[in-house]
Amino acid sequence: MSAGFQPRADVSADYVIVGAGSGGCALAYRLTEAGHTVALIEAGGSDAGPFIRMPAALSYPMNMRIYDWGFQSQPEPHLGGRRLATPRGRVLGGSSSINGMVYVRGHARDYDHWAEVGAAGWGYADVLPYFQRMESWHGPEDAPDAAYRGRSGPLHVTRGPRSNPLFNAFIAAGAEAGYAVTDDYNGARQEGFGPMEATIWQGRRWSAANAYLRPAQKTGRLRVIRGFAARVTFDGRRATGIAMAGGGRIKAGREVILSASSINTPKLLMLSGIGPAAHLAAHGIPVLADRAGVGGNLQDHLEIYMQFAASQPVTLFKHWNLWGKARIGAQWLATGRGLGASNQFEACGFIRSAAGVEYPDIQYHFLPLAVRYDGKAAAVGHGFQAHVGPMRSKSRGTVRLSGPAPESAPEIRFNYMSHEDDWRDFRRAIRLTREIMGQPAMAPFMGGEIQPGENLQSDAALDDFLRQHVESAYHPCGTARMGAVSDPLAVVDPEARVIGVEGLRVADSSVFPRVTNGNLNGPSIMVGEKVADHILGRGMLAPSNLGPEMPQDWRVAQR
Repeated sequence: MSAGFQPRADVSADYVIVGAGSGGCALAYRLTEAGHTVALIEAGGSDAGPFIRMPAALSYPMNMRIYDWGFQSQPEPHLGGRRLATPRGRVLGGSSSINGMVYVRGHARDYDHWAEVGAAGWGYADVLPYFQRMESWHGPEDAPDAAYRGRSGPLHVTRGPRSNPLFNAFIAAGAEAGYAVTDDYNGARQEGFGPMEATIWQGRRWSAANAYLRPAQKTGRLRVIRGFAARVTFDGRRATGIAMAGGGRIKAGREVILSASSINTPKLLMLSGIGPAAHLAAHGIPVLADRAGVGGNLQDHLEIYMQFAASQPVTLFKHWNLWGKARIGAQWLATGRGLGASNQFEACGFIRSAAGVEYPDIQYHFLPLAVRYDGKAAAVGHGFQAHVGPMRSKSRGTVRLSGPAPESAPEIRFNYMSHEDDWRDFRRAIRLTREIMGQPAMAPFMGGEIQPGENLQSDAALDDFLRQHVESAYHPCGTARMGAVSDPLAVVDPEARVIGVEGLRVADSSVFPRVTNGNLNGPSIMVGEKVADHILGRGMLAPSNLGPEMPQDWRVAQR
């Protein structure tokens, strides 16, 4: 069924999933593959538009209300009261259809930390086999880290051609500054500078809808329902389905799974009576399960765009006009190739901010153009930029109901930069970036710092810049945290079952105990893959014996 199908009467299936995003699509595929019927509810529509399909057009779909929920944070007190955009996909494929297509698994230690704080069975050895199962990696057969990668999964992972000289200059500058060069940050060693990977295949975005949803539809056991989920229905404490806004129910013979994003999943839990009791009572919602952690633990990655003028006309600026964009689009439509076939994030870096930091806590995306995610504020003339930000902010926020009506937007409070260590880490990131950009490899292209600007040197000046210019990297997570049943702030147990009720699970980035290193699409898909095996009860994939390569002197050396 297409996403245009809307139920006029009650519909039933073995499993009901809310949200056709990264986790939900993976889950739907694995459950239908196992022979079960699935009803997948998605509030958004088709992902067929060229702005979604063409990788270079990535700034468009995340700024189009037809594809995005249009969420904003509440005024952020530590950022001068700014409200930051919080894009979430409202379309088949969810946020994998509007994101930047960057593919990062996260660091091995991220998952070991998950296990240490109560998510038993989610350590690196446990999750690596699921990353391998989901991938079709297109690196060379004889690659040093080939054993870490998967070759036959639904999700195509590729690398850009790095034909622009700035990409390799950035990698070389990292090496000249004393950092490692890593051939595969998704393999044995994340730390270092190297090529960036993307969910792009044959010149187009390879979203969760392409990778998982369409194969699931071919089984004949998946029904995609276009509609707005209002709440989970229960018989006693057991989830029985979903009540739809506007009427109708989707009945689950076995279980209900929420994969509606780290913003909408906690909202739906609270509307269904699962959450902080006092908050639910304040909105007149009967409390079914008092779970204080629902909507808490909200985390994200912040970043700034460190922009530099280029002394040579080698950047994408020459295409940054109506005719240039038209030529790129026409070439892509005709051939599927050219600049339109890349997200232009083809080089990256992961470094540690200081000695004593065990594994990378700063990420770089390099872009051969000085421009914002929203496509605005391009530098006047040729320029390039590094998106840079700390990976493990200590700030925590909340998602709360603004009212009891399902249609009401949630109140999102990230509480960005509320921990003093976040300011220190960002200042370090700026100063380390300046050092990297000052290396000989960048000298032939360097025309000076545009932003923050070389005149901003003191802590106070950098803090003022950050307060005005820091932006979300769009990686919200953690609002239905996985942990031990005995943990009063855990929302789901290590099998992703919502604590305090039966027949209800969560399978999206909401369950992350802590945000992972890098972009979250890959880890979110992995969660869908692994939760499917928990649901099916057929045993988990055998833990891997492959471990990460780590610097031995991290306690005393920053690089």
